[in-house]
Amino acid sequence: MKIVSATPADLERLLSFRMEAASWIGKLGSDQWSRPYPADRLLATIEAGTVFMLRDGEETAGTITLTAEAEEGLWSEVELGEPSMFINKLTVAREHAGQNLGGRLLDWAGDRAYRASAKWLRLDAWTANTRLQRYYLDQDFEHVRTVLEGGAVNGGPRVSGWLAQRPARPAEHGFTDETPNPEPLPV
Repeated sequence: MKIVSATPADLERLLSFRMEAASWIGKLGSDQWSRPYPADRLLATIEAGTVFMLRDGEETAGTITLTAEAEEGLWSEVELGEPSMFINKLTVAREHAGQNLGGRLLDWAGDRAYRASAKWLRLDAWTANTRLQRYYLDQDFEHVRTVLEGGAVNGGPRVSGWLAQRPARPAEHGFTDETPNPEPLPV
C-alpha cells in the first residue's frame, strides 16, 4: 500500500468516506460526523496539501489529514509554542477494517511530524465518543484535557474537544510514502 497526497479528483471519495464513517459510527451510538462536511472546506484542505490518501492498488483504503495548524480555542499558548502537527479526519474504509491501517496511518503521521521537526503529534476527538478516545489511548496517545466550551456556534458546547498527544517519532509504518517531504516547522 502507498500513501499519496490527495488531489481535487479525490473530493467525492473523501466525502463518501465521511458519510460511510458517519453511518458506521451512528450504528455504534455516536452522533460524530452526523452533519455533512462542507465540500468547499474539504477542497481547501486538499489544495493546501494536508490531506493524504492510503491506496491499495487503485482502491482507496484510508485517509488522514495532517496539518501544522491547530483548531482555534483548543490548545494553550504554551502548547502552541511547541512545534506540533495535528491529525484530523482519520478514516479507514470499512472493507479494510481490522488490518490496523488506522494505527499504521497514525505511525506514518508521527514519522512525518518527526521529519518536520515537530515535538508532538496531537489530535482532538469527539468528546462523547469514549470508544474513539480508548482507541487513541491504545495507540500511545496521552489524554491532555477535555475542552467543553467555546464551540464554533455562539461559543456554545464543543463537540470535539478531547485533546491527546504523543511524541512525534520515527516509525516503521510499512507503507510506500509517495508524498513530498514535509516542510520543517518553525522552531
